[in-house]
Amino acid sequence: MQTKDRLSSTQPKRDRPYDREDWKKGYESQPNEYDYWIDNIEGEIPPDLEGTLFRNGPGLLDINGQQIHHPFDGDGMIAKIALKNGRAYFSNRYVRTEGYLKEQQAGKILYRGVFGTQKPGGWLANFFDFNIKNIANTHIIYWGNKLLALWEAAQPHRLDPNSLETIGIDSLNNALQPGDAFAAHPRIDPHCEADGGEPCLVNFSVKPGLSTTITIYELNRAGKMVRRHAHSVPGFAFLHDMAITPNYCIFFQNPVSFNPLPFLLGWRSASQCLRFNPQEPTKIILIPRNGKDTVKILETEPCFVFHHANAWEENGEVFVDSVCYDSFPSPEPDADFREIDFDTIPAGQLWRFQVNLSRETVTHQTLESRCCEFPTLHPQNVGRPYRYLYIGTAHEAAGNAPLQAILKLDLATGNRQLWSAAPRGFGGEPVFVPRPNGTTEDDGWVLLLMYDAAHHRSDLVILDARDLDCGPIARLHLKHHIPYGLHGSFTPECFIPQG
Repeated sequence: MQTKDRLSSTQPKRDRPYDREDWKKGYESQPNEYDYWIDNIEGEIPPDLEGTLFRNGPGLLDINGQQIHHPFDGDGMIAKIALKNGRAYFSNRYVRTEGYLKEQQAGKILYRGVFGTQKPGGWLANFFDFNIKNIANTHIIYWGNKLLALWEAAQPHRLDPNSLETIGIDSLNNALQPGDAFAAHPRIDPHCEADGGEPCLVNFSVKPGLSTTITIYELNRAGKMVRRHAHSVPGFAFLHDMAITPNYCIFFQNPVSFNPLPFLLGWRSASQCLRFNPQEPTKIILIPRNGKDTVKILETEPCFVFHHANAWEENGEVFVDSVCYDSFPSPEPDADFREIDFDTIPAGQLWRFQVNLSRETVTHQTLESRCCEFPTLHPQNVGRPYRYLYIGTAHEAAGNAPLQAILKLDLATGNRQLWSAAPRGFGGEPVFVPRPNGTTEDDGWVLLLMYDAAHHRSDLVILDARDLDCGPIARLHLKHHIPYGLHGSFTPECFIPQG
């Protein structure tokens, strides 16, 4: 394996490549909102790298000192870095959701969170309270001339891409009705056959129960809903992400059960009522994108999937590359996520599933056993065969740990490259940005918004996607930290304030 882990010989020897206290500091709230040109830069921003990186994630881990139980319950904060002519402009804003505004005015927690946050006052204060706030904290996309902050259980919030001011709940031109959801993991088909080869955005919503309804949405480049169809599948389904091919939307129905009683009685949050069933198979659901053909449901060995890397069709088979866990430990009511024991919880690995449609069989192989999450690839290869994948990973090759590195996988040759920010840097989801007029699949840049514990600030790291071993082309040092985020996207549109 080719690596440059950036570990200096002057660093003290450690039992692990990170310090837990360093890692924990990245979970401090960032209550401030900023606007400024980034002037502390190591290296040079490539002059042909132009556009805007948007990132979303929980920015508040407490409400006026009252701790959020799990970071996934934190209010969404959008960070924007606009790049043009070798310069960069930073801004961040909280999404002014109804719940955010009410809690900021009250100065205390008013809502239960899906992942464990309860209102103060014990079970009586939470008894039969189903009012879960839309926290708009999971993803951010620019599509159809709209900037949309996404949370999978509700409608998106629209923001002004220049100022990041919240415009309000968006119905996608009245395509969504009150109560409809729009998931946080849309996929962009770069060449949709139903739209004459034009790109389209594919997304979904889920209504779980004794049977689960999955609704598929497809929006054209202008943001108009052009296809919508719903399908019912047996059993309760926890679905966070999907993969697409030209003909299918693909979901993994994780083998989990849901007992709502502790949630109804105010004892536990919704996610704390999930239980992984290792004796049950994981089900692969293939929904035809034409909305007419039969839905196929096939079984594979038990595993848990949050995120898929990519999928494609080849010779009557469907291939799906996914980050898989061998189990799913439910969050416990009294646990502190900052004190997590990485050695006792499963690490994500990259698996490739091979689905034979005629024989209705599934096999799989492990592509990467290293702890990894948050895959990204060239956008023109979404739903198609591909060669290069970039993914957040741990610094060391074995064991579970925080993400501190980016791994480049050459799926044709098996070659690997690793760039690591250890021991005091912590990463998350990389974003691949194609070079304008690039000639190869890996011709572009990898962008990573990482936390630098040594300076308690965040950096935007720009890497040459063709060769991670060269190290960063540029590191843009922010004046403050951004709490660990979830997902983001890049658009070639450059949103820099005028004047």
